[in-house]
Amino acid sequence: MGAAAKRPLLPTITPVLEELDKPGEECGVFGVYAPGRNAAHLTYFGLFALQHRGQESAGICASDGETATVFKEMGLVAQVFTEDTLSALPGHLAIGHTRYSTTGSSGWKNAQPTFRQVDDRSISCAHNGNLTNTSALSTELGLTKITDSELMAEMIAQGVVGDDPQDLERSVMESAQRFEGAFSLVIMDQHHLIGLRDNNGFRPLCLGTLNDGWILASETAALDIVGATFVREVKPGEMVVIDQNGVRSLWPFEEEASPRLCVFEFVYFARPDSRLYGRDIHGVRQQMGRHLAAEQSIDADVVVPVPESGIPAAQGFSAASGIPYADGLVKNRYVGRTFIEPTQLLRDRGIRLKLNPIRSTLEGQRVVLVDDSIVRGSTTKQLVKMVRDAGAKEVHLRISSPPYKNPCFYGMDTTDTSRLLAARMDVQEIEEYLEADSLGYLSLAGLLDATGVADQGFCTACLSGVYPTEVPLGLDKFVLERA
Repeated sequence: MGAAAKRPLLPTITPVLEELDKPGEECGVFGVYAPGRNAAHLTYFGLFALQHRGQESAGICASDGETATVFKEMGLVAQVFTEDTLSALPGHLAIGHTRYSTTGSSGWKNAQPTFRQVDDRSISCAHNGNLTNTSALSTELGLTKITDSELMAEMIAQGVVGDDPQDLERSVMESAQRFEGAFSLVIMDQHHLIGLRDNNGFRPLCLGTLNDGWILASETAALDIVGATFVREVKPGEMVVIDQNGVRSLWPFEEEASPRLCVFEFVYFARPDSRLYGRDIHGVRQQMGRHLAAEQSIDADVVVPVPESGIPAAQGFSAASGIPYADGLVKNRYVGRTFIEPTQLLRDRGIRLKLNPIRSTLEGQRVVLVDDSIVRGSTTKQLVKMVRDAGAKEVHLRISSPPYKNPCFYGMDTTDTSRLLAARMDVQEIEEYLEADSLGYLSLAGLLDATGVADQGFCTACLSGVYPTEVPLGLDKFVLERA
């Protein structure tokens, strides 16, 4: 039997202000099959390593082979889980999720993992990505006002009709062929752990080993924190089934896989200590900075990163240009989400809740300010002003990716084109709007070359406007809730 999700007694957590002009993180997923180990504790630490991928809610489902229980709540991993809550999640099998809402609103009912009880079978799913055929699936299943993740869970659960232990994997195989868009999933019942990537591999998923157990995770950094050893990336279009017999690979899709990993994993999403396509993320970002310096050279006195995501690109820019690197901005790492609404005075202070200048670094200097991306532009404008107000003589903005001008429908919260600065303005107009002395972006060719694995396949739709799959008109994150 399974235990349905229960609402813990935690207050709702509200954001202080949006992340600094970044696309909304996707989500993080983690799965453990580790006989003799406490899977919930391992999952907690795995989610802790994936916290950057979603800060709205967190959840864990665990099974001891008989009972599966899910616990989830709004907030950061360390706020949601305590020793008491983890001790109520016994067992050697677990999955976990950190959420940033890209389909559906931010609320407890949309937190994951999802949970379904089918007779004696407890089925739970955690999803990273976005489906593009949500409306069609919603109509087919007769369900509205839920997320695409809930639709996937419902379809899988409806396919589990017998007592055959392999019924779950058969249902996942059949259901996967009905899903369109981006999905990296971890799925479990009381006895099995399943990992699944869509045929384009838009979102990452990797496999690791821990003694005689197995780990699935969005990023390799989550393997490191629990002491697991990286084995390989789950391939686009691959389904891995983990149980007492080990690991098996199945291939649900009839068509050949066409790898299209989101290029923003390299630009911003993935932790710098993770690896994708066999490449070190930190090293790739430094290479982006070197390419940026070659493409967008400038005569200046100091290279300053926007912490923390702009640091490696600024290091590379400095190394290639010969302009000295210096820290000129300090980030308050503990501001992001709070139990207390900030006063209007603090809201008016805007960006200073997160960043504060080091005047001695900036005063009287011609500053190259390096960041990885500009999406909406509002906080970047404040940032340029703040650096100038700290005494900078000139502020030259350099961005280690091309202009972000197209909506993403595969797992980023940027479906509203009207909020994308580069969709409304060209580079010269953006420079004038931001009140920078100059603005330079890395080219798409330079970005792909910097990865060192351009031939492996990337989705660049947000930058190029070329979408790997058909995207229905009118698709946005609230399409099901408005139905």
